[in-house]
Amino acid sequence: MKRYTKTLYTFWSASISAEMEYRANFVLATVSSLASLGGALFALWALLRTEYAMNGWSFNQALIVVGIYTMLDGLQQTLLAPNRQQISEFVREGTLDFVLLKPIDSQFWLSARKVSVWGVPNIFLGVALIVYAASYRLEPAVHLADYARLLIPLAAGITIYYALGYLLSTLTIWFTKLANVTHAMHALLEAGRYPIAAYPGAYRVFFTFVLPVAFMTTVPADVLLGRGALSWVLGGVAIAGVLLLASRLFWRYALRFYTSASS
Repeated sequence: MKRYTKTLYTFWSASISAEMEYRANFVLATVSSLASLGGALFALWALLRTEYAMNGWSFNQALIVVGIYTMLDGLQQTLLAPNRQQISEFVREGTLDFVLLKPIDSQFWLSARKVSVWGVPNIFLGVALIVYAASYRLEPAVHLADYARLLIPLAAGITIYYALGYLLSTLTIWFTKLANVTHAMHALLEAGRYPIAAYPGAYRVFFTFVLPVAFMTTVPADVLLGRGALSWVLGGVAIAGVLLLASRLFWRYALRFYTSASS
């Protein structure tokens, strides 16, 4: 564990140093994050100002879901996307050989090699929106100690996000050009930007039991509001564990079919 921690520190230090050479990009990323969040809030406001029913979700409560989605999206832009995008390049160029020869677990190396600071604005904006909506807009307000309830469902949510992305990335062992599929998955995951209750019945089933978007944003928001059932939290943890194990087993299985650059 000490060796992996030291390796992770080395990876991230080098990545951040390289990224900060282009500091103006961070300002542009912040402006882009503000514009994206503004668009999401306007869409939510436009939706709820009509007679559209969101099955018990008020505007302020739905803000928490938007905040959680924004924060998770920032985490995936910071930690997951930079590494996921490189897997297909390693396979296509044959440089995955050098990764497999390193004295470190290949999935860890491919999952943690890079970190990007461009998703950090979304993380802070998401946290700020959650705190603003929960502690200043709700009655009764959510207290500081109540935020600890978010830790487990949020950890499950980011694990689900990681596992789904890595499962798709593993397919590049057979199909080297899967960028469109990855973008399609991200587009589907954007359904979590709003409460799942806002969608028609068939979509709720799909985004809960087929593509578990509900466990990434809506369930954590319900938990923070004090109305999330323990069974849903445990279900999210179970799904995260199953998907994480599946990503591991599928990666090891896919490596059997990897044709190295030298063979």
